[in-house]
Amino acid sequence: MTSAVPRLVIAAPSSGSGKTTVATGLMAALAARGLAVSPHKVGPDYIDPGYHALATGRVGRNLDAYLCGTELVAPLFLHGARGCDIAVVEGVMGLYDGAAGEGELASTAQVAKLLGAPVVLVVDASSQARSVAALVHGFVSWDPEVRVGGVILNKVGSDRHEALLREASDSVGVPVLGVLRRARQVSTPSRHLGLVPVAERGTEAVEAVEAMAALVADGCDLEALVGLARAAGPLPGGFAPWTPWPAPTHDPARSDKGSPLRVAVAGGAAFTFSYAEHTELLAAAGAEVVTFDPLRDEELPEGTAGLVVGGGFPEVYAAELSANEPLRKAVAELALSGAPVAAECAGLLYLCRELDGLPMCGVLDASARMSQRLTLGYRDAVAVSDSALAAAGTRMRGHEFHRTAVEPGAGAAPAWGMRAPERRVEGFVERGVHASYLHTHWASEPGVARRFVERCRTS
Repeated sequence: MTSAVPRLVIAAPSSGSGKTTVATGLMAALAARGLAVSPHKVGPDYIDPGYHALATGRVGRNLDAYLCGTELVAPLFLHGARGCDIAVVEGVMGLYDGAAGEGELASTAQVAKLLGAPVVLVVDASSQARSVAALVHGFVSWDPEVRVGGVILNKVGSDRHEALLREASDSVGVPVLGVLRRARQVSTPSRHLGLVPVAERGTEAVEAVEAMAALVADGCDLEALVGLARAAGPLPGGFAPWTPWPAPTHDPARSDKGSPLRVAVAGGAAFTFSYAEHTELLAAAGAEVVTFDPLRDEELPEGTAGLVVGGGFPEVYAAELSANEPLRKAVAELALSGAPVAAECAGLLYLCRELDGLPMCGVLDASARMSQRLTLGYRDAVAVSDSALAAAGTRMRGHEFHRTAVEPGAGAAPAWGMRAPERRVEGFVERGVHASYLHTHWASEPGVARRFVERCRTS
């Protein structure tokens, strides 16, 4: 029964404790045992789900109570967990950290409660011994509704160190479900926005996930972890799985020539940030979704009626993107024709006139450059201008995460009015183009995908 899928949440007292290593390694180790593992990530992060997908062979999915609302967390979880034997949910930041100034909203603890899932706490024990008891006790007792079912001790230095840590953990009644030695830590490269995505690492990413799996399989009690997951029981609330389909049947959108509408979605190493539900919603609205790689493909897919360019790292690949002049011209011609174009963050940079002095598509009269300032956080936004993506007045929540700045020219209307945490306008709406720094999750407002496909049909 889907609602009773065994499940665990892998959390930690703080970022940098080893959540990603443990969660990804556990997913891969369980998959190697023949289990169908459903991978999930709390929060808006796009990069960790790529490693999860590599570990499990299934799409990594996000569970974000801020972007999608608390009411969609369980349905989206069930959607991803269909047909799976077990689900592993990697947390975000510290267990009780969520949206700034919003209490527990979007925290790992809140998601664990919404899923009725036991929590396994990954503790960086490298600089402590008996004090681990006080730390674990605090996390266990802070919120009685959060069930901490065990701890995994990370970066343990020696047998003596392990014995002291186990004794301390026993004193607070929390079982130790794994011990990972400091000397065997798996190194995963990072840069200005976090881990380097899977799509950029090739065989190195495969080897890293295999190393994580070996580390967890050797150092953790897999049987005890599976047993804890199976004890979770049915999800609270009686939710049904989310579905992208608005009705049992749908009328596929078609072009004037009668062929299915084709929506091109940018992919490849430069554009790795996307939520799986976006393409599912486009397909449910009747579009034929085709992925292309702006680093390699010199033409848009034949018959492209609309274009979606999500997030990623165009600043890392600016020279290669700029060198692909035929594709840049094709994108500009499509936008100039009035076809719908939806661009988020990296997509916004790609549509600019230039990025760090290198020519981009020139769809927008704007110049982009790398910045020393990190812009990061959740946003409460309202559509300021009618666009191919949203009608004016549409409210959506989003997330910004970038180290670039855009200097706009003239002509375009703003895309969003930010309501919180600060009031400002942001983004560009011009012809069929909707371009913005704001990352949104379309499952929270499925009408944007249907509107986009309908504009593809009529533009």
